[in-house]
Amino acid sequence: MSVEPGSTDAAGRRPGDPSRPGDPSRPGDPSRPGDPGRRDRPGLRVDLALSYGATRIAAAFDVQPGHPLAIIGPNGAGKSSLLAAIAGLVPLDAGEVSIGSRRVDALPSERRRVGMVFQDYVLFPHLTVRDNVAFAARMRGSRASARAVAQPWLERYDLVTLADRLPSELSGGQRQRAALARALAAEPDVLLLDEPMSALDVEVRAEMRDELATHVRDFGGATVLVTHSPADAARLADSVLVLEGGRVTQRGTLDAIRADPATPYVRRMLAASDD
Repeated sequence: MSVEPGSTDAAGRRPGDPSRPGDPSRPGDPSRPGDPGRRDRPGLRVDLALSYGATRIAAAFDVQPGHPLAIIGPNGAGKSSLLAAIAGLVPLDAGEVSIGSRRVDALPSERRRVGMVFQDYVLFPHLTVRDNVAFAARMRGSRASARAVAQPWLERYDLVTLADRLPSELSGGQRQRAALARALAAEPDVLLLDEPMSALDVEVRAEMRDELATHVRDFGGATVLVTHSPADAARLADSVLVLEGGRVTQRGTLDAIRADPATPYVRRMLAASDD
């Protein structure tokens, strides 16, 4: 789900304006996946503290565009709450969140330019796939113009034949693609993925993991994903941050963490993934 309905740029154009197809200067043109000429994407910098039930979460890290970060940790460590704080869905106790040169922690979620795909995708059940993908654009324009903005994203994520279906009529993989298209159609600067593979059947996970990895690389911006799976981290991210009890206990590449696990949890997790 996107938490950023978008705005006009300095020239008064809306991001994703379908009246300018193929323009390499247009932010996030879905017809030009991975094209570095479309715009310079900002990095993400996080240094925050927040409370999650009885757990106090404190974390500081940065994410460079094009180099996704995976956050791994046990249940209750605060991983999803950390993503929600970046998105502006839960308040901070202290600290800051910056996207490029913009400090965004005082901004409401809709002004942060953050796209989020939730664990169970949270597609609007009463809206078709087309209108789910068009949601952000609909918040700033007519239904017809929003659907025009959505069309290239439906094409890119192979959703055209599913566009008039409701979420309840989709498979898990189809819902994942629809949720990702909805998040990216809002032209976010930062993409957050909360357990993106957990709602999928085991038989399709490997295939969908590869597909999602391609889409994340095409996005090219700062990306953070939460996962329990070293396999997800290995395929989808360049580096890993381990969060335990609300604290960062290790960060590095998966190979470096495997070579020198810092805590018993990390050792157990890696040993289980090798079985």
